[in-house]
Amino acid sequence: MSTSTVTEPTSTLGRVRQTYSGNADFPPMAKAYRSVSQVVKEMGLLQRTPRFYSFVAAGIALALGGAITGFILLGDSWFQLLIAAALGIIFTQIGFLGHEAAHRQVLSSGPANFRLARILIGSIGMSYSWWDNKHTKHHGNPNQVGKDPDIAVDTISFVEEDAAKSRGLIRLITRKQGWLFFPLLTLLGLNLHLQGLKYLVTKKGVKGRWLELALIVGRLALVLVPVFLLLPLGMAFAFAGVQFAVFGVYMGIAFAPNHKGMPIIDPGARLDFFTKQVRTSRNVSGGWWVTWLLGGLNYQVEHHLFPSMSRLHLAKARSIVRDYCISNDVPYTETTLLRSYAIVVQYLNRVGLAASDPFDCPAVTQFQRA
Repeated sequence: MSTSTVTEPTSTLGRVRQTYSGNADFPPMAKAYRSVSQVVKEMGLLQRTPRFYSFVAAGIALALGGAITGFILLGDSWFQLLIAAALGIIFTQIGFLGHEAAHRQVLSSGPANFRLARILIGSIGMSYSWWDNKHTKHHGNPNQVGKDPDIAVDTISFVEEDAAKSRGLIRLITRKQGWLFFPLLTLLGLNLHLQGLKYLVTKKGVKGRWLELALIVGRLALVLVPVFLLLPLGMAFAFAGVQFAVFGVYMGIAFAPNHKGMPIIDPGARLDFFTKQVRTSRNVSGGWWVTWLLGGLNYQVEHHLFPSMSRLHLAKARSIVRDYCISNDVPYTETTLLRSYAIVVQYLNRVGLAASDPFDCPAVTQFQRA
């Protein structure tokens, strides 16, 4: 029997992008999700794990308390930048927990989870409503052009058509976007804050608008006011810059391996749930330490199939899903953390070729893409 586990998607090895248009590209797997779900339920893998998340929350609270204590004790010292970096990491871990609460993984009821998610995501300076709207669309249509906001152009282009339309400074960035991807992540934290605020201020009918604005403003006051009151001005700006940069980079490296460089789905394609989720997702191997580092996002295939599954159960679900894929010749993509980043860089650079000078010789451009 041929294995269906692959370490690199076709789209990063041959063409710039591998596009799928519908059932002609993928054999129907209508009963696949039902079969896998039944096994998962029988093993109790969809049950809540309150003790586990209590442990996670306690660990985050302890780390946050340690960072605050360190900030107070260090005083006027450039070692404060280590505290800033630690806060960037802690805020990202809070974001992971907020993500899990939004998927109803943490508490027993949906409304309680949503309230917790709103508070946690607001406490790291982001709008829950903006993020939830974006993330829900992503889960429903991963890597589908025009439907997945995570592949919509925002400085970085994830599909050739967007890269070809880039102009000015963005065009220059797009040409080398693979190499610039990780440096640009230092600005991601600031962008996440600004996008959320823009959504809350301009979007009509936002539920919980004023609560989210209060959380974001309160969070900024609690973090930045002590920093600018107790530290010299230059050091305070450096502290804020490091905290935002580490938060952005950590967020980016946690989410980048999941789908970037995986197959792109045409706008009008209609695929069954199992095919759509498995074929567009990539797992990251490495075991427990990667699970803690990435907040369970390393099991991206299983997370997309079972969004409400606790982080604690994802490894067991992986065995079930992977075995099913192997027995049915469905590609199940998994690779190491470093290799996943290499794939992302390679893919983005290939997409960026579409931003080459339009007056370049077509034959040369074709040769570059071969």
